[in-house]
Amino acid sequence: MCGIIGYIGKREAKDLLVEGLKRLEYRGYDSAGMAIVENKESRSKNKGGKSILKIVKAVGKVANLEKKLEQATVVGSVGIAHTRWATHGKPSEKNAHPHTSQAGDIALVHNGIIENYQLLKTELVKKGYRFRSETDSEVIVHLISEKLKKSQDLEGAFREALKMLRGTYGIALLSKQDPEKILVARMGSPLVIGVGKDEFFVASDVAPLIAHTRKVIYLDDGEYGVLTRDGYTIRSGKNVSKKEPVEVEWSETEAKRDGYPHFMLKE
Repeated sequence: MCGIIGYIGKREAKDLLVEGLKRLEYRGYDSAGMAIVENKESRSKNKGGKSILKIVKAVGKVANLEKKLEQATVVGSVGIAHTRWATHGKPSEKNAHPHTSQAGDIALVHNGIIENYQLLKTELVKKGYRFRSETDSEVIVHLISEKLKKSQDLEGAFREALKMLRGTYGIALLSKQDPEKILVARMGSPLVIGVGKDEFFVASDVAPLIAHTRKVIYLDDGEYGVLTRDGYTIRSGKNVSKKEPVEVEWSETEAKRDGYPHFMLKE
């Protein structure tokens, strides 16, 4: 079990993501990481004004990631983050999420278990892909890269890659080629979209969302979504799913552990 949090809007993403990770840390505390697309002001300082994905990872609790972020320049209002409970691969920085494509243009976080990852990995290695981690999750980002060779449509490549996965997943993805979007998907691993005012969140559960919005959309198995600054689209395959937000009745206090080591003891 791992924790996912993502944000797209007008505010700086870094602190929002760290705050979200702290509320999700009960889902995993072996390592944590973050990917943020640099904002327009930062991108304009780079040659050609191209988008840049900044990745920061740390072994151990979220506090360790927070310390590393204090030393790094990470500025942007679109980002994803992850706190990991190790399944495939020991706790280490290379196994921490987000995982990136070989070219470094896609970053992805994943909760769940890809049952056919070894078969997919074998085929991808034959095609020249180099794996940096021991995780099953890394196959997903390379699989999307492979699909993008046939078409530069990120959403289409994402959809086609999902068809090849067997197992469970909650996924959030960023691409510097399409920097104003977060792509998300669910199969057997909870994923919730938070609908705010001119901003959107995605998380493994509602706990990190309550401080920002009570309007949420629960993704169903087989659905994927595209979040932008202006709105969201949810699809099942190529078909649009017309889902309206529901109101969460939790209070912010109920969404916190309030000093207890986990929610069961609090209850």
